[in-house]
Order: sequence, then structure tokens, then C-alpha cells
Amino acid sequence: MKTKCDVIAFLKKAGTYYLATDDGGQPRVRPFGTINEFEGKLYIQTGKKKSVSMQIHHNPKIEICAFVDGSWLRIAADTKEDDRREARKSMLDAYPELRSMYDEDDGNTEVFVLENATAIFSSFTSPDESLTF
Repeated sequence: MKTKCDVIAFLKKAGTYYLATDDGGQPRVRPFGTINEFEGKLYIQTGKKKSVSMQIHHNPKIEICAFVDGSWLRIAADTKEDDRREARKSMLDAYPELRSMYDEDDGNTEVFVLENATAIFSSFTSPDESLTF
């Protein structure tokens, strides 16, 4: 039985995953690399100046896909901005290499919590495993 810890471990092992958003009817997909657990919830991070931020604020439904060693993970989730300094700091502490571009007090860094999420682990050789969180 897969858990949220398995989701985090998979995404961290992948290093890069692909995040899909909606740009007013046109899907947009881009590489992402941040995933962090804070207060028992999963978070992603971006900058408020980026188009992905505007797309998520317009339509908070996202999908994530990652591939590692012949298996893949798909996550469908709602997102909600967490504007607390502690949440931004936790993310940047987990990814210190981002501190050259972001700071929890810069007015640009933002983090989104994943809510109502369904994660599906798949491969060609074993049945799908899914969980919700």
C-alpha cells in the first residue's frame, strides 16, 4: 500500500517532474523540481511573477507526472496558496539552492499546498496503485 511518503520519495528520486496547468483552455506543461512536506501536507513552490503562478490562481487544478526506472506517478490535485512565511521558509530550507533566486520575505516566493489529491503509481509490469490525500 503506497503512502504520501512514497509520493515524496518518488518525486525526489525523479528530481524533475512535469506540472500541467490550464492557460484559459490551453494546457501548459513545464518541468518542476520542488516538493516538500510541511505540517503533514505536500507543497510545491514557484514565483508570483511567473505565468504558472497566474495559471494556478486562475484555475487551481493541476496535474503532475514523473517517470523513474520504468514506473511513473501521476497526481491530480487542487492547489491552494499558503501565504504563511513558515511555509515558504520550510520549502526554501528544503531546497537551499533556490535561495539564490528566492527568499521567504521577497514578496515573490509562493508555495501551494496540494489538496484533494489522487496519486496513481503505474508501470507496464504491475497493476496501478492509487491513494488519495
